[in-house]
Amino acid sequence: MQFIKETNINFTGIKKIAFCVSLTLIVISILSLVVHKGPRYGVDFSGGSAVQVKFTDAVDIAAVKKGLKPAGLDGASVQRFGSESDHEFQIRTKQAFMADSAFAPKVKKALGESTGVAVKDLSLDMVGPQVSKDLRQKALLAMFYALLFIIIYISGRFELKWGISGAMAAILGGAVYGVTQLQSIAFVSSGMPFLIVFALVVSIIFCWYLELKYAMGAIIALVHDITITVGIFSLLNIEFTLPIIAALLTIIGYSLNDTIIVFDRIRENGKKYTKKPLDFIINRSVNETLSRTILTSLTTLVVVIALYVLGGGVIHDFAFAMIIGVVTGTYSSIYVASPILLAWKTDEN
Repeated sequence: MQFIKETNINFTGIKKIAFCVSLTLIVISILSLVVHKGPRYGVDFSGGSAVQVKFTDAVDIAAVKKGLKPAGLDGASVQRFGSESDHEFQIRTKQAFMADSAFAPKVKKALGESTGVAVKDLSLDMVGPQVSKDLRQKALLAMFYALLFIIIYISGRFELKWGISGAMAAILGGAVYGVTQLQSIAFVSSGMPFLIVFALVVSIIFCWYLELKYAMGAIIALVHDITITVGIFSLLNIEFTLPIIAALLTIIGYSLNDTIIVFDRIRENGKKYTKKPLDFIINRSVNETLSRTILTSLTTLVVVIALYVLGGGVIHDFAFAMIIGVVTGTYSSIYVASPILLAWKTDEN
């Protein structure tokens, strides 16, 4: 299905403007993460307890907070969960109470007295500090290893460099895995994000040195999408939980698929227009796949926006991350991944 016909947009002609926009967003994202000392981790990654409480009638959030002190939850954060008509709240604290069987009745009684409304339902969720640290580490490693496998796939498919890319990924992956096994080193437990960032930078340098141009374009585009998504969550002070990691991995897959479609057309047109410059080939390829890109993005956005609006509090943040990811993924496939190939422009193109 062709949604847009016969376009001739000069995408590479505004690549400098696009790079400036991307760089600005990335710098803002990184600054926000530095100022906030990383994302605002939820219970999954920071440890503690989450209490989800549902009342039989409408209550004021101030009354809910008032009832937390006698329950031993003073200082906990309280957020409305779902719509206002649900009369449901989520209470998060760094303290762990799951092992205390008397905790739930105590909270019910305290909240009932402070609000004057009966508690209809109350659920508890607790994550210990060691478990939360392991979850953070595994989440980062999952994304890093996913990017390494992408390097192998892209390099093998588009440049037939299976051996070189495989050896590079094995060395980097093995080095990161080896470092993570050194549990006695304080850096491993406290500086895992810096380790992964350093490994990604080394990966990009290797891609440049080994001339894995398609892989480098794809990886930079994916890092671009993830950084901006995480940065927006940091700017809006939204909690970073396991569903968000699932959303980030989904974004990686979505953005990569879009990039591969464009790369395929660039490869085909490179063989077809052997005497044309690379910027002409990239522009023509992006224009030829533009209809498919926009149609796919719009249909995906309709679904995730519906999830965001109608899905409720449980899936709200996941859907929000997906909305950001679809927009940035579509943008990066056109204005980040493809123009990076121009760095290897030769007389043959």
